[in-house]
Amino acid sequence: MAFPVVLRRCQVIGLAGSACLALGGETAGALPVADLLHPASARAVLGVVGVYFGVVLLTAAWLQLGRLVRGPGPPEPRSLLLVLATWAAPLLLAPPLFSRDVYSYLAQGAMVEAHLDVYAHGPARLGGPLADEVAPLWRHTGAPYGPVFLAVAGALSALTRGELPAGLFGMRLVALAGVALMAAALPRLARHCGADPSAALWLGALNPLVLLHLVAGAHNDAVMLGLLGVGLVAALGRWPVLGAVLVTLAALVKAPAALGLAAVAALQVRAGHGAAKALVTTAVAAAGTTAAATAVAGTGYGWVGALNTPVSPQNWALTTLLGRVTRALLEHLGSDLAPLALPAWHALGVVAAVIAIALIWLRLRLRPVYALGLSLAAVAALGPAIRPWYALWGVFLIAAATPSTSVRHRTAAVTGVLALSVLPGGGADTGQLVPAVLGGALALVVLVQAHRAELAPAPGGGA
Repeated sequence: MAFPVVLRRCQVIGLAGSACLALGGETAGALPVADLLHPASARAVLGVVGVYFGVVLLTAAWLQLGRLVRGPGPPEPRSLLLVLATWAAPLLLAPPLFSRDVYSYLAQGAMVEAHLDVYAHGPARLGGPLADEVAPLWRHTGAPYGPVFLAVAGALSALTRGELPAGLFGMRLVALAGVALMAAALPRLARHCGADPSAALWLGALNPLVLLHLVAGAHNDAVMLGLLGVGLVAALGRWPVLGAVLVTLAALVKAPAALGLAAVAALQVRAGHGAAKALVTTAVAAAGTTAAATAVAGTGYGWVGALNTPVSPQNWALTTLLGRVTRALLEHLGSDLAPLALPAWHALGVVAAVIAIALIWLRLRLRPVYALGLSLAAVAALGPAIRPWYALWGVFLIAAATPSTSVRHRTAAVTGVLALSVLPGGGADTGQLVPAVLGGALALVVLVQAHRAELAPAPGGGA
């Protein structure tokens, strides 16, 4: 396919960015324990510079692509899908970046294969090399994931026989399959919701957060969102039961997708079905799918209780921040209520999320896809823990459902900031901040100089 010159430029800049990400990750990523370098070593510092050089290049290419999408002759969805594949390609063989969660997935998969209760025990019960790769906070924590994802992780563990490189590659392929489902669903959802399919793909699939965290980080949120997206597409058509089944499977990867069942029922009502019939059909399909998937996975229903996982000390969720401040104040005053501050704020966050979701659906009940996107955004924002990739829960469907350019711009601004908020190793080593800023600054200098060279008149040209 022949691309226009400007689109090719975006493609090349983004490709250079993702290539720098992959190369920098070789020394500064979330590497296996045996390959970890001292953070202050020259190779590790250069790796951080390279990663953030790549992040800024990739983000700049994405923003430039957004200008094309808003222009008079926007690229077709097919062209954007090819750009997405080009940008993602260098990350396929890169080490994990920005998080060590993929090691937890592999350890939990090995526990499933070994018939250990992943909900009652953490990877420490498994022991061995895989457990050593898991971040210390999560070694003694039960899995918060549903049986569908654990069945996939268990099958991957059996296939790779516990070999770490093969397991990491396999988990990235699983994440890529989720991203592919997201990209396939977005144009169809956008057309139904009256949004521009190209703009939906730009914001919901080519987003830097997708490439940095769902592809490079291999997070299982990609599978959740992919199944959720194709489930909603099925519900838009003539297959509401299939839609309920797929959305339930998404919820059995990660629980927030369960909100999608409300959208499936609402879409049936919009199609002319009675409200009672829509609710019963959706509930029966969801219950049957849950029972069948749990029986096949053989993991039981312990995931319901395991959802209350501990909050990372590096977590910056709003309710957790307020809880820490309140606890510090109460401790300063000598109050015995200090230990209750965090649980109280977390409970208030849950209440606030429920109220927000109710108000969203009351106002947008005739736009269920958009209401679902805003609801998932509320869950991410008001929950007890937040990570940059959690923003994609809402962004994915907001991209598909909003025809408003201003909403799209604000959403893009938030995701652009979040793309720069995590260090490549997934930890909180403040010593990496200086090389990270240096890498980003170098990328900005290169971009500015390239722009000036493009605007300069050709030698010998007239005034």
